[in-house]
Amino acid sequence: MTSTSARRRPRTRFVVAGLFGAVALALLPVGCGKSGQTGDDPGKIKVAYLGLTCEAPIFVAQEKGMFAEQGVDVEVVRTDWDGLREGLASGQFHANHTLVMYILKGVEKGSDFKITAGVHTGCLRVQVPPNSPIKSVAELKGKRIGVPSNIGSPPAMFASRTLAAVGIDPTVEAKEVTWVAMDPVQLGARLQQGELDAIATSDPIGTILEGNKVVRTIADQAKDQPYADEYCCAVVVNGDFSRKYPAAAAKVTKAILKGAKWVQENPKAAAELGVEKKYITAKVDINTQALMQLKYVPGVAKGKRSVEQAAEDMKKAKLLSASTDPAALAKRAWADLDGVTDEWVTAQAVERIDGARPARLRPDLFAALFDGGKGNCLCCTRCCIE
Repeated sequence: MTSTSARRRPRTRFVVAGLFGAVALALLPVGCGKSGQTGDDPGKIKVAYLGLTCEAPIFVAQEKGMFAEQGVDVEVVRTDWDGLREGLASGQFHANHTLVMYILKGVEKGSDFKITAGVHTGCLRVQVPPNSPIKSVAELKGKRIGVPSNIGSPPAMFASRTLAAVGIDPTVEAKEVTWVAMDPVQLGARLQQGELDAIATSDPIGTILEGNKVVRTIADQAKDQPYADEYCCAVVVNGDFSRKYPAAAAKVTKAILKGAKWVQENPKAAAELGVEKKYITAKVDINTQALMQLKYVPGVAKGKRSVEQAAEDMKKAKLLSASTDPAALAKRAWADLDGVTDEWVTAQAVERIDGARPARLRPDLFAALFDGGKGNCLCCTRCCIE
């Protein structure tokens, strides 16, 4: 993630990207509890959200009573990217779940964030034209790579990691690849026109382009090692909140993790809930398939390893400062909370609703849901393209 404001509304001929819209927020008092509160009660806990399909565990935790089950009083508050970053850092917001790489960059810059568990695996890809002679990332040296919005976007960060892994210096200064940042609407067309050799995308955009036979994937965060087993998004809490009210931070984390398990079992029901309760704007069938592109198998130990791996890879790709120790950064970014364990996650039983996990569509059928780009798509799109 980057600090790109949610006010920008990119569109594509293949997909209408996230339309969650920025919500102007009145400034709330900075701090993690109400004035005069002491002890273990933090009062009203504010969980931020952006209006993305991939935030379904938050919506489910609220609407299915999982926050209440944990004994915490939660208000789910909509914001934009700038508001999320600033609100989590200041304590205006207490929790969210968001991209690991985004949080690591924030922690490096001094933001008081803590990652407490992994939520879902990734949705980022590197793709080339179907008839391209390029078969692997190792063949991208000297090539032009299109990225959405800016060269600090998550797809660009993932592409940088894959390049560094095969010995290609991804920095602009090295000039071993040429980065071309543009409106996401242009990526597929510019690739087809031969102006680009490869593009970095996110799901569902990557799947839609594949379904429309515009691209062939050469690196897939969801399938290729060592990325396939790492978390893309994780629970993050305000650091001061986690220190003052560790029990409450653990309860919020647990509720979101249980919500993630529920989403994995019932993606259609989760999609319907998000639309019905107006957390997002999307067609239910598109929302359902977008959720099914991701794996909601929450975890703690693997979450911690994902943070360590991401920090190490970001350092190799020179996405972190030369002076940053990736192991120290990962340690600073992570918080172990009492009771938040893989054993607890495994023990949580969630309902399975008949028909709430339909078959995952082939890329071409998934692309067809968008009616030539007229449908609305909200998933990890907004968080993964900017």
